[in-house]
Amino acid sequence: MQSVTIGKLAKDIGIGAGALRYYERLGLLPPASRTASGYRMYGAAAATRLRFIRRAQALGFSLEEIAELLALSDNPRGRAREVKRVTQAKIADIEQRIEALKRMKRGLATLEAHCSGQGGTGECPILAALNRDDD
Repeated sequence: MQSVTIGKLAKDIGIGAGALRYYERLGLLPPASRTASGYRMYGAAAATRLRFIRRAQALGFSLEEIAELLALSDNPRGRAREVKRVTQAKIADIEQRIEALKRMKRGLATLEAHCSGQGGTGECPILAALNRDDD
């Protein structure tokens, strides 16, 4: 891949140019070389790194976690056990969020079961529960 502009790279990867600049500001992507007129130019390494970021995001990793994974990936002396540790922590986080979502679903299902969907909003048990003063 020859050098491409920010717009071309962003389009090829499927992200916005603003996101690409943001990743650069965060240090997830090394600063691009610039033309004499100031245009950013990116090579194949930037595209590979952006694909890594996108895949990691699709798996639920935060940008902070992605930075840690990129640092591990960039270090030829890095340890796979550290990558595994980050991944295990993400799995635990996802499991906690799943349990929280299940609790929310149960709560909503209980509210929904008490609502006939008939009448005005003044008699709606869902709105009544949301408007209660107690926790």
